[in-house]
Parts: sequence; structure tokens; C-alpha cells
Amino acid sequence: MNFAATPTQPRLFIGLMSGTSLDGVDAVVVAQQGEELVQQGQYFLPYPAEIRQVLLDLHTPAVNELHTAAVVSNRLADLYATAVQGLLQTANISAAAVTAIGCHGQTIRHCPDLANGEAYTLQLGNHARLAERTGISVVGDFRSRDMAAGGQGAPLVPAFHQALFAVPDQHRVMINIGGIANLSDLPPNGQVIGFDSGPGNLLMDAWTLQHTGQTYDAGGQWAAGGSVNQALLNAMLADGYFALPAPKSTGRDLFNQAWLDAHLQAHADSPQNVARTLLELTAVSIAQALQQHCRGAQAVYVCGGGAHNLALIDRLQTLCGLPVQRTDALGIGVDWVEAVAFAWLAQRCVDQRPGNLPAVTGAAGPRVLGAIYPR
Repeated sequence: MNFAATPTQPRLFIGLMSGTSLDGVDAVVVAQQGEELVQQGQYFLPYPAEIRQVLLDLHTPAVNELHTAAVVSNRLADLYATAVQGLLQTANISAAAVTAIGCHGQTIRHCPDLANGEAYTLQLGNHARLAERTGISVVGDFRSRDMAAGGQGAPLVPAFHQALFAVPDQHRVMINIGGIANLSDLPPNGQVIGFDSGPGNLLMDAWTLQHTGQTYDAGGQWAAGGSVNQALLNAMLADGYFALPAPKSTGRDLFNQAWLDAHLQAHADSPQNVARTLLELTAVSIAQALQQHCRGAQAVYVCGGGAHNLALIDRLQTLCGLPVQRTDALGIGVDWVEAVAFAWLAQRCVDQRPGNLPAVTGAAGPRVLGAIYPR
């Protein structure tokens, strides 16, 4: 395998991201120019409803789940290959010009806190099949190495955030609001920290789908018309996860419909008021995490699907006491930051350079993350 760049031709890397929101595949192609990555194109491929439902179902133990997981892994690889083909066509780039694809896969279980060496994280997506379908080497399985070293396996974006967004004259905080929300604290002088603050969009999206038939609450307009149920909010914020010290990570294994239903048994309300309260849960838990772990922050930048929820961003800005800006202002659109991060992680793996921050994930030391599946 020869991954070297020529003096006149920058290397190209593709990043694929399918996150906790289970909405589809974000795909980007970037050119490596020295230490910089320059975005060359982007493409989004939504998940078919049946695939999304199977993935949701796999978050809960069931009969014959190994077979179901293996079959959907193959289907995911084919979807990823379709996204790559769409991306290459859109950007007018040949597959032969791409050094590698960084493919996150689809997380269906994330259990970093199990005792006695039983902690694990599981992402679906057949990387060998993706390499065969695209003719491009694939780098995958990023989280397992971090967990093998004693880390949480998430979030993995803080090292990328530090490399691309940290500056010497401003204390920045990056907030990614996907299905789960995570923060990266980037002080000019001091240790970078990063962690999952709690729910991002996943509870809001599930509730919106259940009661409106829409997959998400566009702009947060439906929730904005409701009122916060303070008793329900207080009960949810009392969950022990929010009091855990960083580093920490979470996912649908904790924050799911059953978790919400248990709280609603004691604090039922109208669907719209619950929607408003779930929005407040996301905003308050992020703001409290920022105030507790990111003291001295001067600038807040947001990315991920939650950046489009105007009601959420307005509320977050009020609670944080700082302007909340979009990462577009830093050169990467809010919908593409994580996909670019996995292109960066693929490049780091190819070059045998560490891609994590032990102080963030809790790993014993910096690690080269990812396994290479040659084309």
C-alpha cells in the first residue's frame, strides 16, 4: 500500500458519518494540504425508513439479533458505497484519486462503563465490503482502540477540534449537537477536555415522530409553542449521568424512549409541553456542562443537526450567556464537521499518528485509531 502524496498532488480523504440521530450518511471529501484539510465536496444520503427502524430495534436485545446485525451491516456498507459514489460524482473526483475512506459505521451499542473488563462499543458497517464496492481503502473501527486502552471510546472529535479550531488568543468551546450532545473545551493555555453532556436531538426527534409524524421538529417551532414542565425537567436532570465527572460518554443505551417513559409516568403532560421540556433538557444540560467544565470560555461554536433548531440555539445562548455561533464561521458547515473529522482520523491512521486525546476519553495514552481495510 502506497499512501504517500506526490509533491504536486495533495492526498484526498473521504469521511463518512452516520450518527446517533440515525437520519442518514454525511459524506465529505477533503484535500490534505500540509496540516490543513480543505473540503472539496459533500453529499448526504438519507437512511430508508426500514433500515432506520432495524437500527433502532438493534439497540434493544432481541431474538436472532446477531443475524439481523450482520445483514444490516452489509446493507449499510452498500448505502455507504452509494454515498461515496454520489459524493465523487458531485465533486467530479475519481475513486482512484482518493487515498482512503474514514467510515465511522453506525453505533448500536455503547457501554463504556461496564465493570471487570466488559466495557465495549459496537458499530455496524462491513468495511471490507465497502472497500470492495468502492475500490478505495477503508479505515474503520475507530472507537475500539481507545476503549482497549481504558478510554470511553467517545467523544473522538475533540482532537480534531483542537487541530482545526483551537487558537492561541481565544478560549473556544465547540458543541456538537447530534443525537447526543458533546463538548470540546479548547483553552489557549490549558488542557483540552471533551465529553458527552447528555441528550442532543434523539429524545426530541423520537417524541416529535411519535406525536406529529415528522422525523424532527423543524426549527424547534412545535416545541416553542409549549411550556416547560419544571417537575419533569427536574426529574430528568436528576439522572446520575449528569453529575458524573468528565471524561464520560453516553448514548441510546441510557437516554431512550424507556427512560423518558419512566419519567412521564410520574410527570405526564401534553405532547407539546413534553416537547418543550425535552428541548429545555438538552439546552440546560449543555449549559450546565459548559459552566462546570469550560470556565473562562470566550466563544461558543455549535455544529450538528441541532444547530438548525433555532429555538434550541436561542435558549442555549440565553443560558450560556455567550453568543452561540455556527461553525460555518470557522470554514466548515454545521452539517459536515463530524464527517470531516473522520476523514481527518483516516489520514491520521494512514500516517500512523495518534487521533485521540487521552485526557478527553480517559485512555492510557495517545493511540492511532482505526484499522485499514485495503482496496
